[in-house]
Amino acid sequence: MQKFCRIALAVSISVGFSLTTFSGLAYEKSNVPEELPVLAPESQHATASKRISARFTRAHYKKVKLDEALTSEVFDRYLKQLDYARNVFLASDIDNLQKYRDDFEQVIARGRLDVAFDIYNLNLQRRLERYEYALTLLDKPFDFEKNEVYNFDREDADWPASEAELNELWRLKVKSDALNLTLTGKKWQKVKEILSKRYNYAIKRLKQSESEDAFQLVMNSFARVVEPHTSYLSPRNAERFQVDMNLQLEGIGAELRAIEDYTVIHRIVTGGPADKSNQLKAKDKIVGVAQGDEDFEDVVGWRLDDVVELIKGPKGTTVRLQVLSESSDDDANIRIVSIIRDIIKLEDRAAKSEVYLENPQMNDSKKLGVITIPSFYNHLSRDVKKEIAKLKEQGVEGIIVDLRGNGGGSLTEATLLTGLFIDKGPVVQIRDGANRIVVNSDKDGISYFDGPLTVMVDRYSASASEIFSAAIQDYGRGVIVGEHTFGKGTVQQHRGLGRVYDLFDKPLGSIQYTIAKFYRINGGSTQHRGVLPDIAFPTAVDPEDWGESKEENALPWDQIAKAQYTPLNDISTDIDYLTSLYQQRIKENQEFKYLLEDIETYKAEKDDKTISLNLAERKAKREQRKAKRLKRVNEQLAKLGKEKISDLDDLDDELDELDPFLDETARITFDLISLGKVAKK
Repeated sequence: MQKFCRIALAVSISVGFSLTTFSGLAYEKSNVPEELPVLAPESQHATASKRISARFTRAHYKKVKLDEALTSEVFDRYLKQLDYARNVFLASDIDNLQKYRDDFEQVIARGRLDVAFDIYNLNLQRRLERYEYALTLLDKPFDFEKNEVYNFDREDADWPASEAELNELWRLKVKSDALNLTLTGKKWQKVKEILSKRYNYAIKRLKQSESEDAFQLVMNSFARVVEPHTSYLSPRNAERFQVDMNLQLEGIGAELRAIEDYTVIHRIVTGGPADKSNQLKAKDKIVGVAQGDEDFEDVVGWRLDDVVELIKGPKGTTVRLQVLSESSDDDANIRIVSIIRDIIKLEDRAAKSEVYLENPQMNDSKKLGVITIPSFYNHLSRDVKKEIAKLKEQGVEGIIVDLRGNGGGSLTEATLLTGLFIDKGPVVQIRDGANRIVVNSDKDGISYFDGPLTVMVDRYSASASEIFSAAIQDYGRGVIVGEHTFGKGTVQQHRGLGRVYDLFDKPLGSIQYTIAKFYRINGGSTQHRGVLPDIAFPTAVDPEDWGESKEENALPWDQIAKAQYTPLNDISTDIDYLTSLYQQRIKENQEFKYLLEDIETYKAEKDDKTISLNLAERKAKREQRKAKRLKRVNEQLAKLGKEKISDLDDLDDELDELDPFLDETARITFDLISLGKVAKK
């Protein structure tokens, strides 16, 4: 099935806070454990805040006015971000903090951040108390025979009115954690050990909180009140943004994750320095880092992003690592690995192609090309042009462009990619905040592939994916297959906050903000509405309950005059014919029957936000689901001509090749080929 690429070196930063003394808060600074950091704004933060406010009010597509109404929304959003599940603050805390609501205009407009940091610090103290309380609940086993339930979705719940009510919420939370481990066969002592380590590690991460964490949260509370695709990026996140767009970085070529106190290698990037050294492998633990011949720094217990900063560096420089193998915790087994950094290209996140055979058993089987595009990164169209050339050499009769899970990227690349499949013409219309409309067009007069084309989309396909899909649809150039897309019809600009004359010790980060909306060449916006596929696959998700339409503060749908273009084909009648063939096929398609069963189960259970804490009930439900899953898996294995299994734990990657959506899209494409549809010159 579909796989989603994940950001290399992504860092999950826990929400961490500390407490300072200010009038009205329940705790004084003297009550805070010495190890807990007391966070305060740094010198660059006030300047960054004022520059962010100025940019949003002067250059954002949406007219932004820093008034009491907006900053009051920011205050509410900030509290929501601090305590999303409403199980950290007490109702009395929230009531007490209301007096600072009016101060948020000064926080946002003038960079007077002390109040925001004080609230952030109070949250840290409350979180520390919660985890310390959670640890006390592990003194004795839970009674899993009681008929209790845990509510795992408290976004709209009231804040607890008393400490006793808060304790009860956390008792049920910890009991749920313990039950999940018990269901895996672990005895109480092992459950207690795992949860103790988990909660203590959470406390350690709270104590590693930094001022940038607080600043980032309050600025993003502001940004998201303005518009959901507007954001502040810390200096580290700004750098990761550039990595994602360019698909390259300088370092050793390893994806890292934090597991308890260790920085662990998750994956070695093929062809990178770590891969070429043959000295590192997945699950190795990095315990020390040194630059060149300098002394090692012990990094056990460090934040992941701090370890990443030490390891990465310019091409040609040397980094030395102290490494423990997966199964070893003995310092005597530490080995030292020396690696010369280089430029690493993230090839696994670039466009790829493969040949799909209609009948693999036949030597003269018809062929399709499948081009998978994970994102619209810089130079995507150049890469796809090469893949098209390779596929044409192999004699493909049609091409499938797979945009499932593709959240977008470069607007320019969306235009260039469309241009590979049409001779010339407009691709997308862009309207800025001053209502000026610009049309991005393909002008080269060359179509690099003019045969039958289908485009696969799903509800995660957004932005640039929707521009490309909409243009192909409006021209009648190909058939769009899949789910209703996300519905993001806005254009963002990425801009650094720093100035050449700045004298700060630390960089200021950057912002991403909306500067325009884009429109299909037929005049309609993809904002909210997305792209409706010509042939829709079954889905559990209602378009009204997903995507841009569910985002707070999203810009509305609208339309403008259509661009001057001439459709290449009128395929509406062909769509009806192709749909009838598709619907007949899926009635007999076992994989689609499984899908429809899962959709019914999802719809029946989706509104229930509770889970039973009764062991027998959970075991019975789990065994029922395992039996159903095992039966299905063995039916799938039999269809593939593979041996059945007796336990789901024995299943490796035998079913990875199953992709019923791609298979059905291929059948639709072969039907399209049989109609002889090609792009007109």
